[in-house]
Amino acid sequence: MDKIQHSFLDVRGLKLHIAEIGTGPAVVFLHCFPEIWYSWRHQMIAVAESGFRAISPDFRGYGLSEQPKEPEKTTFKDLVDDLLVILDKLNIPKILLVGKDFGARVVFHFALFHPERVEAIVTLGVPFILTGPEAFPRDSLPKGFYMLRWQEPGRAEKDFGRFDVKTVVKNIYILFSGSELPCAEENQEIMDLVDPSTPLPTWFTEQDLQEYAALYENSSFKTALQVPYRAWLEDYGINELKVKAPSLLIMGEEDYALKFGGFHNYIKSGIVKNYVPDLETIFVPQGTHFVQEQFPDKVNNLLITFLNKHKLHL
Repeated sequence: MDKIQHSFLDVRGLKLHIAEIGTGPAVVFLHCFPEIWYSWRHQMIAVAESGFRAISPDFRGYGLSEQPKEPEKTTFKDLVDDLLVILDKLNIPKILLVGKDFGARVVFHFALFHPERVEAIVTLGVPFILTGPEAFPRDSLPKGFYMLRWQEPGRAEKDFGRFDVKTVVKNIYILFSGSELPCAEENQEIMDLVDPSTPLPTWFTEQDLQEYAALYENSSFKTALQVPYRAWLEDYGINELKVKAPSLLIMGEEDYALKFGGFHNYIKSGIVKNYVPDLETIFVPQGTHFVQEQFPDKVNNLLITFLNKHKLHL
């Protein structure tokens, strides 16, 4: 971890934090929520040792990156545009792009707008998804589903505000490590779903939790609740929804996301290949939504094997 270097770039009026290690073809890692650049620590070190340059930014408003003046107006397109500026400032013409959960949505969004900058793609926890109201069937989801709750302005803020930041991050890690969709009853909030005595997952240490808590103490949850949750219905802004880059999807077999919106059938049936034709999918036995932290060696081997196949044109 000490070998990972940290810097800041001026990006579209904000100072964004960049973690980086290694030299060689550039691999850019995009985090999700409640994760941060730190969630890629195992992968960054592994790919650097395999001859790549690993780069992981904190999205605007996350971690050590500066908050936008109006977090409630942040969009997925902002994150796409930020990434383009980051690559230009680092003089990187083409990348291998890796994303987790909503970071995967940014990966695909970027690849649709800037296909000439992306050599290959790896996503974890989420396949390519359609966007907009028709692609988010609210009526088919449980009323207490966490995404629906957190889309309501002020509701998550009130829920989270009952606890310190460390407890909020701990609760979300516990919830998202399960195999069932986190859903609350009418008289519950999402934080109430976790018994205070529940331990952390065995692969997530107290030190890891402290690292996350410190970063969210710095950033708060303002932008994190806007993107992804309150910007979720934003569309891609492009007509041809066809990702041309070779892609790898890594899913934990016990990932709760497989029960969201028919994801399991969407992936297994091959419907997802209508949008990502050159796609390979690998399921990791016993893997949860945090598969890259839970089974870092397995994920690193899959990742490096794939990256080595697609680095020749960088």
